[in-house]
Amino acid sequence: MAYLFTSESVSEGHPDKVADQISDALIDNFLAFDKDSKVACETLVTTGQVILAGEVKSHTYLDVQKIARDTINKIGYTKGEYMFDGNSCGVLSAIHEQSDDINRGVDRASKEEQGAGDQGMMFGYATNETENFMPLALDLSHRILKELSELRRENKEITYLRPDSKSQVTIEYSDDNIPQRIDAIVVSTQHDDFADEHTMLAKIRKDIVDILIPRVVAKLPEAIQKLFNNDIKYHINPTGKFVIGGPHGDTGLTGRKIIVDTYGGKGAHGGGAFSGKDPSKVDRSAAYATRHIAKNLVAAGVADEILVQVSYAIGVVEPMGIFIDTYGTCPFNMTDGEIADKVSQLFDMRPFAIEERLKLRSPMYSETAAYGHMGRETETVTKTFSQPNGETITLDVELFTWEKLDYVDKVKKAFGL
Repeated sequence: MAYLFTSESVSEGHPDKVADQISDALIDNFLAFDKDSKVACETLVTTGQVILAGEVKSHTYLDVQKIARDTINKIGYTKGEYMFDGNSCGVLSAIHEQSDDINRGVDRASKEEQGAGDQGMMFGYATNETENFMPLALDLSHRILKELSELRRENKEITYLRPDSKSQVTIEYSDDNIPQRIDAIVVSTQHDDFADEHTMLAKIRKDIVDILIPRVVAKLPEAIQKLFNNDIKYHINPTGKFVIGGPHGDTGLTGRKIIVDTYGGKGAHGGGAFSGKDPSKVDRSAAYATRHIAKNLVAAGVADEILVQVSYAIGVVEPMGIFIDTYGTCPFNMTDGEIADKVSQLFDMRPFAIEERLKLRSPMYSETAAYGHMGRETETVTKTFSQPNGETITLDVELFTWEKLDYVDKVKKAFGL
């Protein structure tokens, strides 16, 4: 019997994502001037207020208030009527030095012997149901909101949009786990106030269905375009009004959207958030590494769908173990345990080795903090960072290195494919 599966996404203006982006902007600035910085930074945003808290060990000094304000303005909170804007909100910093008790478990005389920054388990997942090896429902949810953000910034076809929004997509699958059609799409978007609520709701629904969705569909592969039809159930701003939003409508915290950040409920999640953490924290770096493994294994043909788990003890160099689940989709005669054994030989999962392999000590994290950390395109961008003393640095930064298919040939050779 066919079944339904749903995933959601939230926009860059969602309060939790505002917090994530501020935390990751701080990470990038610390790493730009001191690549060995150890940072764990949490952000809280609410009406007219930003609170920064966390632990830092770094040789650089930053104007963290300015970084927070610049990030908020870039997102689009630039008007007093939003009750939260980058130029006028209060910014309180309670950032202090990292605990020596934690740091002693990480730093070593030899960087190769760097211990894990915390205990825990991390998961990576990949499926061949999309070109970027991501679950379709989540991929479409992200695409809808990215396109909505483009429409907001263009301010031409739709002129009333505000930064906060959410989406949700429900896919119907066949018994053999093949997407059959789009069953339902939910979009809730913050908007300017209208004189007539009935007219407002009708216009927003028409604009989403007739302008936004066609723009999303036009950028999809033909096979995915065919899943869209006239029978899709649309729920557009189902509460009827969404003027009050962003941090004024709901308090935002770093790390509260971990399923949006990863696989939309497919696969599994170890429970640790990513944003605000430097790569010595395996919550972040090992989650990227396991995604890299899963994606390369699926791309090489080891299975149609793969879940990879790795686990660590704080201060210990080697992982506790690697687990593989192919969900019965491996096309050749090899157990998941045998696959895991080969994976452990192919991929060095010591924390420093992960940092080196994926170039995680570069300031690459601001771009991860909205629209998902996984399934994104690898690209090199030029970034400029400034310190309070006027010193600036310009760097070429490679983004989303864990999405590279650079191990496919090695995997094929190891598995005889």
